[in-house]
Amino acid sequence: GVGLRNFAFGKFYEEALKQNFDVTYWNNTSFPIIDLGYKEIQVEIGKCRPISDLYKRAKKIIELKQNYKNFKDKAYLSYIFPNSYKNLKESLKSLYVDGLVFIYNSPKGLLKIEQKLHQLERKSEYYIKSKETLKREDPKVLFLTNQRPVNAIAPLLAAQDLKIPTVTFIFSWDNLPKGTMVVNSDYYFVWSDHMKKELLQYYPKVSENKIFVTGTPQFECHYNTLFDSKENFFKKNNLKLDKKYICFSGDDVTTSPNDQFYLEDVAKAVRNLNNKGHNIGVIYRKCPVDFTDRHIKIYNNFKEEIALIDPKWNNLGNSWNQVMPLPEDLDLLANTVYHTEMVINVGSSMVFDYVAQNKACAYLNYNTKKTTNSIWNIDEIYKYIHFKSMPSKEAVLWINSSDEIEKVIIKGINESELKTTKEWYKIICGENPSNTSEEIWKTIHKILN
Repeated sequence: GVGLRNFAFGKFYEEALKQNFDVTYWNNTSFPIIDLGYKEIQVEIGKCRPISDLYKRAKKIIELKQNYKNFKDKAYLSYIFPNSYKNLKESLKSLYVDGLVFIYNSPKGLLKIEQKLHQLERKSEYYIKSKETLKREDPKVLFLTNQRPVNAIAPLLAAQDLKIPTVTFIFSWDNLPKGTMVVNSDYYFVWSDHMKKELLQYYPKVSENKIFVTGTPQFECHYNTLFDSKENFFKKNNLKLDKKYICFSGDDVTTSPNDQFYLEDVAKAVRNLNNKGHNIGVIYRKCPVDFTDRHIKIYNNFKEEIALIDPKWNNLGNSWNQVMPLPEDLDLLANTVYHTEMVINVGSSMVFDYVAQNKACAYLNYNTKKTTNSIWNIDEIYKYIHFKSMPSKEAVLWINSSDEIEKVIIKGINESELKTTKEWYKIICGENPSNTSEEIWKTIHKILN
């Protein structure tokens, strides 16, 4: 979904035309890109061999175990999800993965796993169909929007076997430490110098001259959107003109299983502030891949304080990779940021959406009294590797207990000193986040020349 948002809905296609590129979208999503007026080919078959997925799972676990061994940080092990043994089929798969990890858990073993994965995919019908498509279309370059999915391996191998240059964009700011690289590309486009160092650190076989720092299109909407007037935006979304709104951006259930209780704590704090003479509201923007209605009970208890503005995404299958954004969500997101004073969440990249518009972010950093998952602990979230990129803890406001929410909201609404947040934004997103699409096409020109 984010790949669509970055490379189909924003400036990407427009910039391609400006630089004389003829773009065809080789589409493996459920969203009909042809409806946008673009050339589109649907991926034929589009699925890897089932056994390839098991090798991919083993590869990821081995990478993370090797990273833990090399860097002595338990955060790498926290990225390993427990195998499923809920039925016989899942148990057999998990036992197979466990066996692969046991046998190949070494740098040499990792290389063998990767080679086997490529062998398996080269024998697949998907690879044959991908090769046929590429021969017919004869592109000058194949651009892959996401390094994570195992079903990207076959088309990438097919392109390489036909001597078509391949470029892979690193999908998200937290991906490289998580062992999510499943493809071997000719070139890599990364968000920043920081991400380039990560790529070289975790994948030393990649040559430095094959990595290009382009930035990410993810935040371009904040620089290119024609913002609604306050009157229009508030009327469309049933907001009250006399209120100042803050945003609570939701997380998925895995990242934050107690998110609804954080929302409840924030709503209580806002109610208390309003009883003291303030006039504040909370816009709740649900996470697009949160398939629950866990926030509804909280909303029903705090309708005076909370307004719901759901992201404009279509759920096509109750799986995170089958939830597709609509083009209008870019404008909705940019306008939500524009018409709110700050954002509160659990460790989200929304900090960068807000600092792009010179607004503060507060990270929730305590365990709620109510819980749906007694094992989950907020302390583990901020131990993740990508948070080590913060230049200092002052990059965000910290809410260390529910008693602190009121004062942090007041501080966030009035926050004008965002120097450290902007420094973090630059570290993660590069020098020029407003013109990334243009930079990507210029870099593709360089590669082709």
